[in-house]
Amino acid sequence: MDSYIHLDKSKLINLEYTLFREILRTNRAGAYSSSSIIGCNTRKYHGLLVAPLKEFDYKRFVFLSSLDISVVQHEKVFNLGIHKYDGSHYDPKGHKYIRDFIMDTTPKLVYRIGGVVLSVEKLLVEKEDQVLIKITLEEAHSPTTLRLKPFLAFRSVRELTHENLEVSTKYRVIKNGIKIRLYDVFPYLNMQLNKKNEFVPVPDWYRGIEYIKEQNRGNEHKEDLYVPGYFELPIKKGESVIFSGSLTETSPTTLKTKFTKEEAKRVPRNNLFNTLVNSALQFIVKSEKKISLLAGYHWYGESIRGALASLPWAAGVFEDKKIVEEILANNIKRIQKEILDNPDIYNPATLESIDVPLLLFWTVHELENKTSAKTLWKKYKKVFIGILKLYRDANREHIKVLDNGLIYAKVEGRALTWMKLYSHGRPVTPRYGMAVEINAMWYNALRYSLELAEKSGDKKFVAEWKDLADNVEVALRDNFLGNPKGGLIDCRDYGYADYSVRPNQLMAIAMPYTPFTKEEKKEVIDIVKKLLLTPRGIRTLSPGNPAYIGFIQGDINKRNLAMHQGGVYPGFVAFFAEEYLELHKRSGLPFIKKMVEGFEEEMMEHCLGTISECYDGNPPHKGKGAVSMLWNVAGVLRMLNLIEQYSE
Repeated sequence: MDSYIHLDKSKLINLEYTLFREILRTNRAGAYSSSSIIGCNTRKYHGLLVAPLKEFDYKRFVFLSSLDISVVQHEKVFNLGIHKYDGSHYDPKGHKYIRDFIMDTTPKLVYRIGGVVLSVEKLLVEKEDQVLIKITLEEAHSPTTLRLKPFLAFRSVRELTHENLEVSTKYRVIKNGIKIRLYDVFPYLNMQLNKKNEFVPVPDWYRGIEYIKEQNRGNEHKEDLYVPGYFELPIKKGESVIFSGSLTETSPTTLKTKFTKEEAKRVPRNNLFNTLVNSALQFIVKSEKKISLLAGYHWYGESIRGALASLPWAAGVFEDKKIVEEILANNIKRIQKEILDNPDIYNPATLESIDVPLLLFWTVHELENKTSAKTLWKKYKKVFIGILKLYRDANREHIKVLDNGLIYAKVEGRALTWMKLYSHGRPVTPRYGMAVEINAMWYNALRYSLELAEKSGDKKFVAEWKDLADNVEVALRDNFLGNPKGGLIDCRDYGYADYSVRPNQLMAIAMPYTPFTKEEKKEVIDIVKKLLLTPRGIRTLSPGNPAYIGFIQGDINKRNLAMHQGGVYPGFVAFFAEEYLELHKRSGLPFIKKMVEGFEEEMMEHCLGTISECYDGNPPHKGKGAVSMLWNVAGVLRMLNLIEQYSE
């Protein structure tokens, strides 16, 4: 039976098919292993072992870039590796031997060289900076030898390395392997096998290896990798050999058992839900001090917005409720320290997106709506009031609460909402003035706080804030209804109204506390369904708009321009599905289930088993940006949970 994540076997030797499909595995401690499915690195971020270093403020470094596996029979060497060089020259061409790709728990490639059948499986050890590669000789009719050639980088994920005189070529022999570090500032990379082998030192630089994705983006894309030599050992039919690349020395006798135990921990990717659970868990990072969530891979770090926006939708798949509680608590501490305790937070030179603190009210409501109001008000009163006062009392020219109660924000040359990409130094979507989702979240924060305060008998708070909430309710309706194109107005700047059809109105109507009626919400859903909905999520701009760009391509300026002027973001499907099902109840299920089919297909595209940062606005809606984004994974998980909820 085919696995859930399956590829077209007839296309596995087609580089146009395989080079643009990637694999990502993480260890929940900040390290990851990633490449194209055939092992040809296409990004500078790729590597078999990429790990953070405490002494470098937990920045990630590529240690083991790749491992070429060769089969030796009758003195003939068949190299299964593949690297790109200048002029789209690939050497060796190991991909031509691939016959199958399987991805149930761990990614598995099957090669056939004449009468030899070899399988290769890779996994990253949980909470350890260690990659394990299991090589099994499935079929062979003659004595067979394995040759393993490691390619080393020892550099930041954001840089590339080149041949140099500072590199240390010395290595030390350890049990069943060697350890080596190219520069003294790094830890040793320990490369060991579970059985005795011979290490043959053949030190050399492999020059001019290229990364096609960096090349396509107009980035620096060539580097030199150091190869210290190769490991050689015999292998018998039916035998499995385990290779370990680790930042700590290991006991070779434990490698087989360790691989088996680690594989057993994996969530089987046998349907869409389990596949996305597997993906969601990969964003958890447990360090010595805290548990956090990464926003995305490969280049995103921690993000308050990413955590707050994703937690309510992903919380159910985390194994321990304490993980959710700690992540929320840590992000509240960050809001307090980085925003509320920062007197310069509204300085135009340092100001970032203004929606982040307001997200907390939605997050708490969604996570703790079964907790008593008195308990919640006691727990969150201080931070809630701090955030509300932050906005109300800002009273600066560039950010303030207007007489009508709405939040106004405008800093020339700065993007202040979640749409904060820049092209040629200018914001792609400045959205100056009063943004619809910012003010809807502001209203939600006020009403939620008032409800908790009222139920807790906090008359002082109610007296101080109720009139402002009433004013905001009226102003929201006066300023954002009446878009002649349908739905809500996206943004207002005094006499100017931006009628662009964007997904921000979905966030506005999906807040737990909203002044918009059922009919007004339906108008939003209808216009989003008609103009923005795609099989991969919600467009950032309607195709009929003159500024719309259907494909995300070219250099960073062109890509940024397209990402928020037509690019598709999957996370918005959760808001859409919630409101659609609220309007249509069970009769809306067939349509939402149809939406799911687009994400079923996506499990076999871009980065297998996860959801990318964004997609082209035009068909076939190819994945772009970061290969795996937490908010998007969480959004589709929420949609699947809604289907289950309404099906009961």
